[in-house]
Amino acid sequence: MSEEVKKMNIFERYLTVWVAVCMIAGVVLGKLFPGLTAALSAMEFAEGSHVNIPIVILIWMMIFPMMLKIDFSSILQVGKNPKGLFITLFVNWMVKPFSMFLLGLFFFKVVFAQWISPEQADQFMAGVIILAAAPCTAMVFVWSYLTDGDPAYTIVQVAVNDLLMLILFVPVVGLLLGVSGVPVNYDILLISVGLFVVLPLIVAYIVRRAVIASRGIDWFENRFVAFFQPITIIALLITLVTIFAFQAENITEKAFFVVLIAIPILIQVYFNSGLVYGLMKFFKVPHNIAAPGALIGASNFFELAVATAIALYGPGSGAALATVVGVLVEVPVMLTVCNICNRTRHWFPTQSQRPSHTT
Repeated sequence: MSEEVKKMNIFERYLTVWVAVCMIAGVVLGKLFPGLTAALSAMEFAEGSHVNIPIVILIWMMIFPMMLKIDFSSILQVGKNPKGLFITLFVNWMVKPFSMFLLGLFFFKVVFAQWISPEQADQFMAGVIILAAAPCTAMVFVWSYLTDGDPAYTIVQVAVNDLLMLILFVPVVGLLLGVSGVPVNYDILLISVGLFVVLPLIVAYIVRRAVIASRGIDWFENRFVAFFQPITIIALLITLVTIFAFQAENITEKAFFVVLIAIPILIQVYFNSGLVYGLMKFFKVPHNIAAPGALIGASNFFELAVATAIALYGPGSGAALATVVGVLVEVPVMLTVCNICNRTRHWFPTQSQRPSHTT
C-alpha cells in the first residue's frame, strides 16, 4: 500500500488539511467581507428560488468531470458478481435515509431539545435527511483508490446509484421531510435534481460518446478527462470556501450547534459503513468490492445535498448548516474508515470476479 500512497497527488494525500484550510478561509472571508458574501448569496436564478448561481457553476465544475468517467455499459457486467452491488444499494436506499431520520429525530427532538428550538430542530432534521438521501459519487473514486478497490465495479456502483437517484431522491426526501413536519417545496427539489444530477449526467454521457467515437477511449481517459482534474480540484476548494463563507455567522456564533449536528452524522457514517462491511463479509464478497461498497454506503453526495438545502431553505438556514457539517465530518471520518478497511483486508476472500470494463 505504501507504493500506492506515493502515487497520490497532494490533494488526495492531505484532504483533511485542505478542508480545514477552506473552512477557515471561508469563515474569515464571510466575517471580513459580509457585503461580498451577501452579494454572492443573493445571486439567484429567480427571486426567492434560493438556487444560487455561483454554487450551481461550481458544482457543475466538480461533478461534470466525475460523470464523464461513468461507463453505463458496465452495468451490464454486474451479473458476474451482483452481491456487492445489491448490498450497497440496499443500505443506500433502504437503510441509510431512514436510519438518519431516526437518529435525527432522537437527537434533535429528544436528546438536544433543551438546547435547540423546535424550528432549529426541524431545520437540522431537514439538512441531515437531505444529506443521507444523496449517495456519494464524486469522492467515491478517491475512497476506492485508497482501499485498492476494483475501479470497474466502483464505476458500476456509482452509475447505478446515479440512475436510482433520478428516481428516488425526490420521493425519499419528500417523504421523510413530510413525516418530520418540515415544509418542502417539491418544485425546488425537482429543479435541484435536474440541475445537479439529470442535466450534467445527460451532457456528460453525450460528450463521452462523442469524444470516444472521434478520438478513442485511450485519448478520452488519458487526455480529455485528465484535463479536467485540476479544474475539479479548484472548483471543490472554491465551493468549500464559498459554502463556509455563507455559513460564517452560523459557524462562529453557533459553534455549539455544529457539535450537536455532528454527533448523529458521525454515528450514521460508522453505522452504515459497518453494516455494509459486515454484510459483505457475511456474503463472502471480495475485499476490493466490499471496501468501496462500505465507503459508498457511508459517504454522501455533499455537493447535491448542500445545493438542495440552499435551494430549499436558503444559504443561511439551519438545513444548509447541517449539510455543511456533513462536509466537515465526512472527509476525516471517511479516511478513518479507509484505514479500518485496509487493516481488515485479511477478513475477506482474495479472489474477485471482476466485471470487465467496456465502452
